[in-house]
Amino acid sequence: MESKPHRPTATEASAALLDAEVARARLADHIVTPSWFFASIGVAIAVQIATTAAGLGGDAPRLIAGGLAVFAAVAGIQLARFRRANGVWLGGFASRVVLGTATAASVTYALALAAAIWAAYGDRWWLMALWSAVGGAAYALSGGRWMQSYRGDPAAHARGESLAWLALMLAAGISGLVVLVLNA
Repeated sequence: MESKPHRPTATEASAALLDAEVARARLADHIVTPSWFFASIGVAIAVQIATTAAGLGGDAPRLIAGGLAVFAAVAGIQLARFRRANGVWLGGFASRVVLGTATAASVTYALALAAAIWAAYGDRWWLMALWSAVGGAAYALSGGRWMQSYRGDPAAHARGESLAWLALMLAAGISGLVVLVLNA
């Protein structure tokens, strides 16, 4: 004999939703970032900006791949450490904090990269290094700010970009780099 599934009442459903919101808020309050997380991501971005600018400005495109490899290694290690420390993935964390799709990270990265490339083409290597460091620091600060915002309102920050959008942006970025390298 089959039993009918229990249909919750409106009161039971409301209580279950409230319990879920409380659990999400409690989880958000207990999320930790591994030591040196934001600093290492910022340094990796600074290295990536510097190697891209130096590769284009100094006619050494191999440097670009090196900078990307440094960033990929640091990002992978830090994401694994984050998962190990918390036991969960946060929606939006990898894309917004690590890959820099948050508005502040995207804008400051683009500005710092453009300024570093401009400085490298003008053989102003000290200025290229400065812009790279500024870009890395702004990227790291943006990630820390996103994390604070997430803790304050996890429901509003729980989604990242879709994989299709990230793949499209990656393809556009790679295409842009190929054009720059071929024209360097």
